[in-house]
Amino acid sequence: LTLVARGNLLRALGRSGRVRAALVAADELIADRRRLLGDDHPSTFDARGHRAQLLDLDGRPEQAVVELESLLADRIRVLGEGHPVVLSTRHNLATIRGRCRQTDGDEVRALLADVRPDAVVHAAAFTAVDRCETEQELAFAVNATATGHVARAAESVGAHVVYVSTDYVFDGTKAGPYDEDDEPCPLSVYGRSKLEGERALGPDATVARTSWVCGEHGPNMVRTVLRLLAEHPVLRFVDDQVGHPTFTADLAPMLLRLAQDRPGGVVHTTNQGAVSWYEFVGAVLVAAGDDPGRVVPISTAELRPVPAAPRPANSVLGDRVWRSLGHAPARHFSEPLGELVARLLDR
Repeated sequence: LTLVARGNLLRALGRSGRVRAALVAADELIADRRRLLGDDHPSTFDARGHRAQLLDLDGRPEQAVVELESLLADRIRVLGEGHPVVLSTRHNLATIRGRCRQTDGDEVRALLADVRPDAVVHAAAFTAVDRCETEQELAFAVNATATGHVARAAESVGAHVVYVSTDYVFDGTKAGPYDEDDEPCPLSVYGRSKLEGERALGPDATVARTSWVCGEHGPNMVRTVLRLLAEHPVLRFVDDQVGHPTFTADLAPMLLRLAQDRPGGVVHTTNQGAVSWYEFVGAVLVAAGDDPGRVVPISTAELRPVPAAPRPANSVLGDRVWRSLGHAPARHFSEPLGELVARLLDR
C-alpha cells in the first residue's frame, strides 16, 4: 500500500508540473519496487513507464525513447507480443519517437509520404524559453530546421501546413496590439528560433501565432497557480507584462479551421481579454473560489531568480486577419478559464 501511495504521489507531481521532483520520486520508487517486488513485477514496469513519460515532459524525448525501448523489450519477454500493456507501450513509444524525429528530414518525408495528409498542424516545438538561451543549437534544430523539413515534406504530398508560432517574435515595445503585418523583432533565442521557423515555410503555409497557452494537459500557468495555492499563502506575479491568455479548448478549433480553409499567411489566434500576469493569476484564484488578494504585484525587475530569457512587455496579439476571414473573435479568456479550473479541481 505504501508503494501504491508513492506511485499516486508520483503521478500527482507530474500532473502539477513538478516534473523534476517527480523524476526523483520515480527513481526512488523504481529502486524500491525492484528490491521488494522484483524487476519483472507489473508495478515495477509501471513505474518505469511513468519515468519515461516524465522524461518526455521534461524536454528529454530522446532519453524517454531509450527507456521505453528497454521497457517494451522487457514487457514483451514477460507478457508476450500481443498483450494489451505491450501494445500500449508500443503506442507510447511510437508517439514520442514521432516527436523526436522531426529533426530528421528523411524520416519526416517518409512519414508524410506514407500518411499523405491533407493538412499538417505543426505544433511541435522546444518551448522551454529559458533553456533555449543555453541550448541554442537544439532550439533552432527543433523550431526552425525541423519546420523546414515539415514544410518541404508537406509540399511534396500537397498538404497544407499550419505552423503554430508565438507572441515572442515581437519585442513588446508597441503601445497597442500587434497586427499580423507588424515587423517581428524577437528578444530571445526562443523568439528568434520560432521566427526562423516561420521563414522556413513555403509561401502558401499558414502561420498561427498564439500566446500564453493554457490547457488541461502539460505544464502551464493555470496548473502552476493551482499548485502554488496549496504551498504558499502569498503569490507574487509581474504586473508589467501584458498579453492574451489562450486556452487549448478554443485554440484547437481555430487551428482546425485554418487547416480546412488554407488561408495562407500570418493569422493571430488567441482568446480575447488583455491582462497582466498579476491580473490573470487573480482571475485564476477567483475561478478557483479563492481570494485574489493573495496575489501581490511585482515588476519584472524584481523577479528572483532573474529569468535567462527576456520577455516582451506587450504580448497582445490583434486578430484583424482572423476576423477578415469571416470568423467571430474567440471567447473572452475568463470563460475557458472557468471551465478549465473546474475540470482540474474535479480530479
